[in-house]
Amino acid sequence: MSTRSLNKVLLIGNLTRDPELKYTPQGTAVCQFGLATNREWTDSSGQKQEGAEFHQVVAWGKLAEICSQILSKGRKIYIEGRLQTKSWKSADGQERKSTEVVIEEMIALDAPKNMSNNNSQSDTYETYVPEVPGDQTVSPVDEVFTSSTVAPEPENEEKKGKKTDIADEIPF
Repeated sequence: MSTRSLNKVLLIGNLTRDPELKYTPQGTAVCQFGLATNREWTDSSGQKQEGAEFHQVVAWGKLAEICSQILSKGRKIYIEGRLQTKSWKSADGQERKSTEVVIEEMIALDAPKNMSNNNSQSDTYETYVPEVPGDQTVSPVDEVFTSSTVAPEPENEEKKGKKTDIADEIPF
């Protein structure tokens, strides 16, 4: 029996800042951003509590370029990747460590903020699955796929009490 290990991270959260895209001297794209994940629980006294965890996220290659193009602060995303810890010496000689999530897959779970609200009955989900060399169980994907799905429209003040005619939503 061989000894194997697993380093897999699955997160859903909101970006805490706009992505930063840079390139290595060899020309490889690298994109970094922050992600906040929230949780709620009830403590022993019955009080509802809330907390947040903040994660440093990095994407490489084509996924990095896509993240920098379609993501912005506040967007809700799903990411899949692995943990990686970096060590270095600071300018004052102190040993420093930082753990980040290196993502391999990303799905934007909400529509971009700058997207017009003309088609409010459907949300856009953008998915990127990177090429996996040598793995025959996963089909390589070289581009972003965008699909629309019908989702319930969130209530807001403008829509309350307003009836919609289904004929207005038919595109022909």
